[in-house]
Amino acid sequence: MKRLISYIIVVGIVSAFFACSKKSQTIPHYTISKVFKTDSVTMVNVHIDNRMTTEQLLLIAGKLKTDSAKIQNLDIHYLLPGNTDFSAGDNSYYASARYVKDNEVKPTDTLKDDNGDVVRLKIFGLSSERAKLLLALQPKEITGKNVLGRFIDDYNHTVIIPFNDPSDKKNELYIIEIDSTAKVVSATVPQKVIEDGAEKWLVTKNGDYITLKNNVLTQYAADGLGVPFNSIKSGI
Repeated sequence: MKRLISYIIVVGIVSAFFACSKKSQTIPHYTISKVFKTDSVTMVNVHIDNRMTTEQLLLIAGKLKTDSAKIQNLDIHYLLPGNTDFSAGDNSYYASARYVKDNEVKPTDTLKDDNGDVVRLKIFGLSSERAKLLLALQPKEITGKNVLGRFIDDYNHTVIIPFNDPSDKKNELYIIEIDSTAKVVSATVPQKVIEDGAEKWLVTKNGDYITLKNNVLTQYAADGLGVPFNSIKSGI
């Protein structure tokens, strides 16, 4: 009998320990910027402060699911700083998470949130570690130049570096894009255009352009009706 009591006490202590450990997990800071509902799904745009791990993204998903218990089909899109709901597209989400109905769960569905609900999570962007390596690269092309920012393209896994050359009397803008080996994969000297008092830079003959403002590089397609398809904050 004493052994049974001792066993129960030990199990209780261990269970309490794990329960406390679970409760101690801190949910990363996030803000909800958009909720869009259809007959079949509820989509939520969530802004996060930085690049996150699978575990951190699942913590946010679990909190959203708990707060929206009545929602069966919940899709979550994670956005890094610099992106807005207007500039968010397939190439600019950092990650996405979708809750799966019980009758749709497959053997490959191994991820669950803290509540045990199955989540299909896909991270499109680079991890914090890989992003730091890209941002630290020093290609010879920018030696002695005035670098205006370093913008990671999560879709192409490259970093875009606009800069000026102090020795250039024309004071033109130069833009290079490099891969993880510091190799230049694209280079351009965009044409400056002032439209409605705003400064923009044409980067293709088709009329695609970018803007640089407040450490954010925003990309526009020529036929995008002025709506950006991606925005990137420098240094993230």
